[in-house]
Amino acid sequence: MDSNKASRDFFTPSDDLVRLGITTEIPGLPNVLLLGDSISIGYTPFVRECLAGIANVFRPEENCGDTVRGLSSLQGWLGNRTWRVIHFNWGLWDLCYRNPEAQTHGHRDKLAGKLSVSLDDYARNLDTLVCRLTATGATLVWASTTRVPEGEIGRHVEDAPRYNAVAAGVMRRHGILVNDLYACSLSIGPTGCVGAGDVHFSEEGSRLLGVTTAAAIRSSVVLAKFLS
Repeated sequence: MDSNKASRDFFTPSDDLVRLGITTEIPGLPNVLLLGDSISIGYTPFVRECLAGIANVFRPEENCGDTVRGLSSLQGWLGNRTWRVIHFNWGLWDLCYRNPEAQTHGHRDKLAGKLSVSLDDYARNLDTLVCRLTATGATLVWASTTRVPEGEIGRHVEDAPRYNAVAAGVMRRHGILVNDLYACSLSIGPTGCVGAGDVHFSEEGSRLLGVTTAAAIRSSVVLAKFLS
């Protein structure tokens, strides 16, 4: 999938893209890779802020979409760097109902749309992705999918915990550390959210997710050993 098509298919708020910035790599520091959708784009600057002088924090300069896109694009995102920690998530776009005729961002339509990725396919895709990520030798940290608010036009509130339960099973089988961003997202009040029915977070909410993510990365085994 080319990046222009991805920008249409997997919506990312323009404010988050502006804040994303780039990483200046400092030799000698471990490299951390963040993989995820627009929620992770929103919290990336705050992870970098928290890990400044501790790790080089990179992420693709695009929305990583659903697990189908993850399978097709992962090798390009991994590139040629040696990764000490990879923090990753797919979910919000997997559980999204989409209709090619819908004029909404990402063609979201839970009334007339089709589910993007079924629970069974999600489990299979995640298992394959974890195996490919494990092969990098990096310490892996899975981020549970953030909440779906009431009124979201392409997603059902109850699907986030259902997909998270499936993901948790995959991570248990592989022994992957879990960063519970779902629980974190539930604790974010109205001022931390973009608006009613929107899965995205304001700068305040993204900062809380970023601080939580940075703490999970710091506590991962390999990075903890590096810091000791």
